[in-house]
Amino acid sequence: MAPRGGITPTDRPIFVVGCPRSGTTMLQLMLHAHGRIAIPPETRFLLAGYGRRAEFGDLTVEGNRRALGTWIADSAQFEDLGLDRDTTIDAVVAAPPTLGSAFGTVFKLYADRFGKPRWGDKRPLYLRHLPTILRLFPDAQIINIMRDGRDCVSSLKETPWKPAEFDTLIDYWTQSADASLLAARRYPADVYHLVRYEDLVADPEPHLRRICDFLQEDFDPAMTKPNQLASVAVPEYKTWHTLTHQAPTTERVASWRSRLSEDEVRRCETAFGDRLAKFGYLPSLPVPRSARMRADAKLIARHRLGPARSAAKDLWTQVRTGHGEPPVAAKLTTRQRSG
Repeated sequence: MAPRGGITPTDRPIFVVGCPRSGTTMLQLMLHAHGRIAIPPETRFLLAGYGRRAEFGDLTVEGNRRALGTWIADSAQFEDLGLDRDTTIDAVVAAPPTLGSAFGTVFKLYADRFGKPRWGDKRPLYLRHLPTILRLFPDAQIINIMRDGRDCVSSLKETPWKPAEFDTLIDYWTQSADASLLAARRYPADVYHLVRYEDLVADPEPHLRRICDFLQEDFDPAMTKPNQLASVAVPEYKTWHTLTHQAPTTERVASWRSRLSEDEVRRCETAFGDRLAKFGYLPSLPVPRSARMRADAKLIARHRLGPARSAAKDLWTQVRTGHGEPPVAAKLTTRQRSG
């Protein structure tokens, strides 16, 4: 499937992000249904590998690239990709000698399985690490799916991997909302796109068309039927994604009203402050002025201190390991190679 109507084909990588339980898997499947796009199940090696990047050493050395490829192939979720281990390692060795190229090569191999030119990845946590994603893939396009925080919390509460503390569930959405507000300020319209879960399930086609416009792709009607791909792109052991086997539905919109207790709703809305309203969700309780002030102060602090903390952590990694910074940016796509 080639772009039509004067659209210039692009091979920029695509990353799906959002709060856990916000619909990232549904959006992954919608994109994967497109004739030119392949988005794998969560891989989880990207951020871990970036954090250990100094340990991989000089990637112009073939042995170091082979060690990196082996590390990726040994990662916990690698088998979910359906890729041959040795072929993957050899492809990483043959790739340009940068960390992003190694990771992108694995995603590209996954796309090659389906004969598609565009590749990417999906993981909710990436939302809080967008500077890292864009350092690895400078031409990446980010699609962030936003959902009512109360619905995210009520869904998280029912997962088998939920943390013990209810406040931790609340913080997942709070941090994701803050990261979304920062991303909207920081990144241009051709890099970052926000879609609300509620809008996407209520009327998929117009919102998927907007996503395709953002990606410089023609709309593919197959995107409105992501459930037809669930058996292909969602591992069977992920039982908490069973709803992806059904057509998009609004039945879980505002389901927090029956899934959260009155006290849990109060705790959520107090912590969220005015964040709900900023994304178009109506709180059921008045937002205290003190909560709004705390939320604004926290957002400003995170905006100012976050990059400094990240830089300090990067420096400490280099000092601790005794290695310098290896090449990072991918050199796989048209923009990456020409940059």
